[in-house]
Amino acid sequence: MSTSHVIIGDGIAGASAAETIREADPDANVTVITDEGEALYNRILIKEFAKGKLPEAPISIHEPEWYEERDIDLELNTHVTSVDADAHEIHTHKGVTYEYDKLLVATGGTPSQLPVEHSDADGIDHFWTFQDARSIKRHAEECEKGIIVGAGLLGIDLAAVCGAQGIDAKYLMRGNRWWRYALSEDGAEIIHEALRDNGVEPVFDSGVDRFEVDDDGRVEAAVDPDGNRYEGSWAGVAIGLDFNTEFLGDLDIEEDDGIVVDEYMQTSVEDVYAAGDLTQYYDTILNDRAQNGSWGSAKEQGSVAGTNMVADAEDEAFRWVSSYSITHFDFPFLSFGHPTRGDDEAERKYSDTEWRRLAFEDGQLVGGVLIGDLSQQSAFKQIMREELRVADRKELLLEKDVDVEEVKAQAPQAE
Repeated sequence: MSTSHVIIGDGIAGASAAETIREADPDANVTVITDEGEALYNRILIKEFAKGKLPEAPISIHEPEWYEERDIDLELNTHVTSVDADAHEIHTHKGVTYEYDKLLVATGGTPSQLPVEHSDADGIDHFWTFQDARSIKRHAEECEKGIIVGAGLLGIDLAAVCGAQGIDAKYLMRGNRWWRYALSEDGAEIIHEALRDNGVEPVFDSGVDRFEVDDDGRVEAAVDPDGNRYEGSWAGVAIGLDFNTEFLGDLDIEEDDGIVVDEYMQTSVEDVYAAGDLTQYYDTILNDRAQNGSWGSAKEQGSVAGTNMVADAEDEAFRWVSSYSITHFDFPFLSFGHPTRGDDEAERKYSDTEWRRLAFEDGQLVGGVLIGDLSQQSAFKQIMREELRVADRKELLLEKDVDVEEVKAQAPQAE
C-alpha cells in the first residue's frame, strides 16, 4: 500500500519537499495544497518585476505541468480549514477531505497590517505574493509621491521600487537607522545615502499614527505620532508577518512565534512536519531555537522535511547557514546567519561603500552583515559551521581577506 504525503503550501519549502518525496519514493501519493492561484514562482524576482525591470514570464519556477509530469497532485485556490491529527485527515473549504500518513505545514505568513486608521485603504500595499507585486507595480506607475513603512529587509525592497519607478518617497522608520538590530549607525548610513541617491528620504524616529484618505477612499498621506504629515498616493508597508496557522486551531501543536520543530522538521504532533518561514527550528550550530525566512533556508528545510517524511526514522538534520542579499544599489549587501543575535560584536568601515559587522554569541560567530565586499562570506559561513570560538580573534576576522586556517589554528571548537 502506497504512503500518502500531503503538503500544505506551495512556496519553495513545500515544492522542495514534494520533489524530495517523489525522488525518494516513486510510488507515494503526493498532494500539494495552496490557497494561491498559481504554482511556485520566484519570490526573490518578484521585487524586480515590481520595479519594472522584469516581465512576468521569468518569474515562474514550476508550471502546473511540472507537477503532472511527477505525478504530484496540485490543488490551487484551496484553503485548508482544519486538521484532524487523530484521523490523519485535513479538511478544505471545498468540503474535500484528504487523508495523510505524513503531513507538512509550509504555509508561510501573511504581511502584518498596521493597527492604525485607514491601514486597509486603496493604494496601500504589502509585499509578499506575486499578486502583491502586480498591485505594487500598478500603483507605483501611477503615483509621484510615496510612503514606505518598515525599516527591515522587506521594507527596503519597497523603497527600491520607488527609486526604480521615479517616485519621490519618504521612508518612515521608528528608530534612528535602517535595520537597527543588525547595523550600527556607520553601516546604516551607507544604506541611507544610497536611498537618498534614489529619491527616497529616510525619516527617523517616526512611524504612522494614521493614514488619511481622499473622498474615494484612496490613501493621500500618512501622519506620524508627532503630527507630521507626509503626502503620498501610494504606501508600501512591511512590518513583519502573521504566520498562517489558524487552521491548526484544533491541533495540539507547540507554537512560539511560529511552529516549533526539531532539527528534523518534526513538530510536537506525530507525523506532522513544518518547514519555511513559520518554523522555530532547532539550530544545531547555535544549539538553540532560531528562525529564518530566507529562500535558501526554506528550500533546505523543505528538502530535509521531505527526506524524513519518507524515512522510517528521522535521520537527516537541518544544518544551514542562511544568507540574504540585496542588489538594489551600486554596491552589494549581504547578511548571513543570525546578525540580530549575539552578546558581542565587531565591525569595520573600509570605504564609503564598504563595511563589515560580525555578531558573536558565547564566543561563536553567529551572523553578520557585509556591505560592498562579499568575497569573505564563504569563510565566515565555514567558521560558523565548524562552531569555532573566535570572538577573541576579531582582528583576524576584520582583515580584508580572512585566512580561515589561521583563525582555526587559534580558535578552539565549541564544546
